[in-house]
Amino acid sequence: MLPLHHTPNNRTYIMYHIFYNFSTTFIIFSYNILVIYMIVKYTQKEKELLARLMRAEAVGEGNLGMLMVGNVGINRVLADCLTFKDITTISQMVYQSPGGFSGTSSSLFYGNPTDKELSLAERVIRGEYYHPATNALWFYAPKQGNSCTSTWWDQDFSGKYKNHCFYKPDPGICKEIH
Repeated sequence: MLPLHHTPNNRTYIMYHIFYNFSTTFIIFSYNILVIYMIVKYTQKEKELLARLMRAEAVGEGNLGMLMVGNVGINRVLADCLTFKDITTISQMVYQSPGGFSGTSSSLFYGNPTDKELSLAERVIRGEYYHPATNALWFYAPKQGNSCTSTWWDQDFSGKYKNHCFYKPDPGICKEIH
């Protein structure tokens, strides 16, 4: 296999496969094109910001928990409704006030993200989604021993992962994000 080639604008990766047939004198070339797209525009600084937020909010929930927190954040950028109507960038989403994330005041929010955390943030920016965060715009962690409520701020419960409860807007309030 030859090295991957990509164009920075649309991040198209071309993978070449070379098949040799030694019983004859020809070589067959084939290629697949894999287009990796991002569902929101972002800068490197914003990807780092998202990775730090995911760590601060859900490092104890493991990689999947951090991905789900990232899903909620990216959903807020895409939602164009409720208190997220004017949120159009990752930076605006992270620092939204009021209504932002409590993780921004955690000591875990500060410091450079690891390569693994950056990779998780990029996966979310590429559009990887995990239930129950697929259309969720909110989450919270109830106090130990308490369970998730059926609604939170009048929004429907979409499910729980480890210690986080996820909530999605009522049908018709916001467009379905995914």
